[in-house]
Amino acid sequence: MTLLARLDRLPLSRPHYLLLLIGGLGYTFDGMDSAVVAFLLPSAQDAWGLSNGQLGLIGSATPFGFLFGATVAGLLGDRIGRKKVMMYALAFYAAFSVVAAFAPNYEVFLGSRVLAGAGAGAESAIIAPFLSEFVPAKRRGWFIGALAGFFSFGFVMAALIGRFVVPTMDDGWRIAQVITALPIVMLLWWRRSLPESPRFLLQNGRVDEAEAVVADLERRVERATGQPLPPVPESAAQPATNTAKVNLLSALRFLWSPAMARRTAVTWLIWFVITFSYYGFFSWIPTLLVQRGITVTKSFEFSIIIYLAQVPGYFSAAWLSERLDRKNTIAIYLSGSAVSAFWLSQMDTPATITLAGAVLSFFLNGTYAGVYSYTPEVFPTWIRATGTGLSSAFGRVGSILAPTIIGLSAASLGFGGVFGLTTAVLVVGVVCVVVFGLATAGRSLEELTEPAKEASK
Repeated sequence: MTLLARLDRLPLSRPHYLLLLIGGLGYTFDGMDSAVVAFLLPSAQDAWGLSNGQLGLIGSATPFGFLFGATVAGLLGDRIGRKKVMMYALAFYAAFSVVAAFAPNYEVFLGSRVLAGAGAGAESAIIAPFLSEFVPAKRRGWFIGALAGFFSFGFVMAALIGRFVVPTMDDGWRIAQVITALPIVMLLWWRRSLPESPRFLLQNGRVDEAEAVVADLERRVERATGQPLPPVPESAAQPATNTAKVNLLSALRFLWSPAMARRTAVTWLIWFVITFSYYGFFSWIPTLLVQRGITVTKSFEFSIIIYLAQVPGYFSAAWLSERLDRKNTIAIYLSGSAVSAFWLSQMDTPATITLAGAVLSFFLNGTYAGVYSYTPEVFPTWIRATGTGLSSAFGRVGSILAPTIIGLSAASLGFGGVFGLTTAVLVVGVVCVVVFGLATAGRSLEELTEPAKEASK
């Protein structure tokens, strides 16, 4: 009888859903902070007389911070623990969001947006691997997909803030940033009761602490379900122990070793493709709508419709992840994204652009649900947070490049060319996933990654 076998046989119940809520609210605020920037730019430009180039730097500040935050969070998560990084990242993000809200000039605003982005990137990179280590294999795809779905609530809230707060009051753009930061205080207080991952504790030889976490979760699940716990199955694999401390060089050496290179390449490429397409689309859609002859206010209202389509996109993909496997779900939603991007390239009226944009939003965000489920599953426990963080960080390169590349493409290729380019990028992602992706549904994390020989499959 092992601790991990005891953990994995627990049915999903109230204690798991509480973890989902606490982690998901973090993603909600991450998404809200990332999305609200697009609605702050006109006010920041008026306040400080900024050029388009300076506005572009503000637009890139959050994803630039995300890149570094995700990298650092992964490395620290595998060294000092998942919970500590979650707490520190959230506090860091909230503090610099408030600094940005009261920034006296452009330079302070830009710097604080980068640092707030670093906190949000660290938070985003660590939550999925942390929670995946508590969830039984047969429900992990749905659980982590649903967790990622909380991003959509943040984007919808950001669109509402952009429509009803920013333009309707003095300094509304500053108040909007305070709104995104203040609820974090409550979430930080709530997270104090979170346990550390028992897989991380076992990995680091802290067996008694892992036993206490698992025993407490067993008691709470039994109390919540009112039923005896299922019998403990024989466990075939456990996380390796006494592994070397992770640093960036050793992590990259392992991730690109012969046994892991295919997994790493597929995962990084998927992250790049989806993040490039996502940020290219969402950073430009309000501007493209305005260029089609509608007012800024109306473009924000159409944006709300497009953002709302994220919600069913995430949760439908979470549901399918358990039934069709993560790699197949990713491939289906990437394919839907490619078709939708091509459809969007052919539209020329605000209504049809909004409809096609909503469908593209549905599929892009559904892809993210699959990616967030898939990524922690393909890396061993001792490097899971680092592997997830570096994958997310590589994807952020796409978010930094996309607005510039699409902006240049729009000038030379026009509206259709922008989304024709997006279609081509998405097709590359589909082919990669179908040919080289790993089937993970229904398999324990240890079965997928331990011992090392499994990594070559």
